[in-house]
Amino acid sequence: QVQLVESGGGLVQPGGSLRLSCTASGITLAYYAIGWFRQAPEKEREEVSCISMHSDSTDYADSVKGRFTIFRDNDKNAVYLQMSSLKPEDTAVYYCATGCGSDYEGQGYWGQGTQVTVSS
Repeated sequence: QVQLVESGGGLVQPGGSLRLSCTASGITLAYYAIGWFRQAPEKEREEVSCISMHSDSTDYADSVKGRFTIFRDNDKNAVYLQMSSLKPEDTAVYYCATGCGSDYEGQGYWGQGTQVTVSS
């Protein structure tokens, strides 16, 4: 059974940092491009960041460029999203998925999400 699990979310003050983790069982994340997505209340889901299968390419939404970093640890079968200089508008449920990019339509595996709340 394939399962993606996000963790690391929580409540943080503006300007703070969090590291989200996406771990998997039943699949090897190194064989997939992995995306981080987020969805805030009453807003559409948006792709936050994407890392290619061989980690030779990363992409970020304009709203998070320079503040978020995506990276892998294949030994741990994990993909991480390091988030810094967090803003209240970063508040959302964050999901990882086995796909991303302009042609991605949501197919593949998704985690259950982790809540990130940026508030003073």
